[in-house]
Amino acid sequence: MSVTEFQLPAIATSTSPQVGLILGSGLGGFVDALDDTVSIDYEGIEGLPASMVPGHEGKLHLGSLGGVEIAVAQGRLHCYEGHTAAAAAAPVRLLHQLGISTLILTNAAGIVNANYKTGRWMLLSDHLNLARLSPLTGSATFIDQTETYSRDLRELLKAIASDSEDTKLYEGVYAWVNGPEYETPAEIRMLRSLGADAVGMSTVPEAIQARALGLRTIALSCLTNFGAGLSRQLLSHGDVIEVGHQATTQLFKLLESAVPAMVEI
Repeated sequence: MSVTEFQLPAIATSTSPQVGLILGSGLGGFVDALDDTVSIDYEGIEGLPASMVPGHEGKLHLGSLGGVEIAVAQGRLHCYEGHTAAAAAAPVRLLHQLGISTLILTNAAGIVNANYKTGRWMLLSDHLNLARLSPLTGSATFIDQTETYSRDLRELLKAIASDSEDTKLYEGVYAWVNGPEYETPAEIRMLRSLGADAVGMSTVPEAIQARALGLRTIALSCLTNFGAGLSRQLLSHGDVIEVGHQATTQLFKLLESAVPAMVEI
């Protein structure tokens, strides 16, 4: 993929972010805590599709966190919107074009492992691509996926979280399904039998694209709700966004310490 895929305004090309971050549903408030932020609407970036999902504002934010330059994509693209997997992974290629070497992916996910609790975060150790789609389709690009999510970065975040009283960090397997409908109780039972701990409708195309581009990648799921059949509560996107809002503070505290350390390892 060309390093000049996207036409960026001059203000974006004058920055040199080391770390990129893609925000999931309800997590947009994270950008309020960045320093020296410049924001660019996705519409102002030629070649970048727009996100139409509530909770994904569609802006690129360039700022700093803990003294490290960071580029934050506030607005994710999903295959259930009609995008191909390659289009869904476009923000990763944009961040790569800006020069990042480390990528942090976040998402809102449903709980499959009944031992987990809502409002907490899960570090992805691996994923199940149950949508069976890939941003690499159309090329003979055979990418090893053994360590899609950097072991070194996972160990770093676990160590930082263990020193915090506010952040309980699980680690587990994320299952990607197409959506946009939520899963049935039978599907949640199936996912658990396959080894999934959480389920969502994003992130995996981005992780595959990042791996192909040679980016160090880590991913975090905000556990916003129990999967169907694990509680009596019916599922709604509004509830997902609300829990995401509440969990944003935990994410900021974790990354405020982690991001400066990431660029040192």
